[in-house]
Amino acid sequence: MTQEVKLSMDGMLLNWLKREGEAVRAGEVLAEIEADKATVEVVSPADGVLIALRATIGDTLKEGAVIALVGEPVATSASPALPPAAAGAAPLPAAAPSQLPIANTTPEGRIKASPLARRLADEKGLTLAAIPGTGPGGRIVKADVEAYVPPAPAAKPIHVADEAPPTPAPALGLRQTYGKVPQEDVEIIELTRMRRAIAENTIVSKQMTPHFYITVEMDVAPLLALREQINAQLDGIKVTVNDMVVRAAALALRQFPNLNTHYYGDKLVRHQRINIGIAVAVPGGLLNVVAHDADQLSLTALAQKTKAMIARARDNKLKLDDLRGSTFTVSNLGPYDVEHFSAVINPPEAAILAVSSARKVPVVLPDGTLGVGTRMKATLSVDHRVSDGAEGAQYMQALRLIIENPLRLV
Repeated sequence: MTQEVKLSMDGMLLNWLKREGEAVRAGEVLAEIEADKATVEVVSPADGVLIALRATIGDTLKEGAVIALVGEPVATSASPALPPAAAGAAPLPAAAPSQLPIANTTPEGRIKASPLARRLADEKGLTLAAIPGTGPGGRIVKADVEAYVPPAPAAKPIHVADEAPPTPAPALGLRQTYGKVPQEDVEIIELTRMRRAIAENTIVSKQMTPHFYITVEMDVAPLLALREQINAQLDGIKVTVNDMVVRAAALALRQFPNLNTHYYGDKLVRHQRINIGIAVAVPGGLLNVVAHDADQLSLTALAQKTKAMIARARDNKLKLDDLRGSTFTVSNLGPYDVEHFSAVINPPEAAILAVSSARKVPVVLPDGTLGVGTRMKATLSVDHRVSDGAEGAQYMQALRLIIENPLRLV
């Protein structure tokens, strides 16, 4: 049975990590795609042989595009699949001269580059395949990226699975200018794909989504004490405050499913699964990784999943599932000694929770005396088209009840 390898988001094909004729396993990485905010891995949907590649390095691809086919091996069971050169399988798709294999490409099609060079190229919005490498074996190093001057951009083919025309961006002033660009005593920095995506998405959100905000202060001393007890029992993985907040946010959403709803203009789509997007700071911007079914996961399972996704995000090794399916988002600036902030909603989501730092502050104790407590502020940004102030306030009360009685998390 032949299965199609489809993209779940728009992006540019950076690398093929497998060649036609190679045996692959379900979940094995086949290719790398440069999306707006991250480099993501495309994996095989099944065991079999990569029988056809339908895209070329450098192609700009739309969500739903079929980039490869995985099927039954041509060889008999007694004759395992061989690399293309030995088995006579079809070669990689023909490429333009600038896309032909070069010295800094491995036999598997992966570009050889240092992590620093990859990060710098991403920040500059450059394609590694086009940069000559001067390091050992043609490896691309930092100096190569700094010295590279890209040619004038050429039009790239766009593959759309259903041949539907692209949807134009709304005319919302996404390309504002503020007069003539200064030329003296300045450094001109071109926007990266990630920075451009953040700019456009936040402009759309703030112009089109009627935000309102609700802030509460919570006593987090019991939560911090429980975290210390849990981590004392664990070997290796540690539960973070963010893990506990994400699970608390997910559990509170069970009581207020309307906030787990997306707005689509003429209808509301209420999600049955609670998938929490977690904002992660990466070089040059931020992106959201997604903890699917966060209300169903134990704290330790959530901690393991989140730690792995954040590591992949910072290594540019994200999987498509790491980025898709978010129904509600948590943005935590606690590590940065922040007293209070509010976050911009990620459309079509209905809400985002902004979490500030836990701080020692003066408090009035139950007996009326003055003491020291550990408090944390959190602000809920809500789409007023989906919900109203009373519901937002009730959600924050439910969240505070869980945070201040953290045994509910376990």
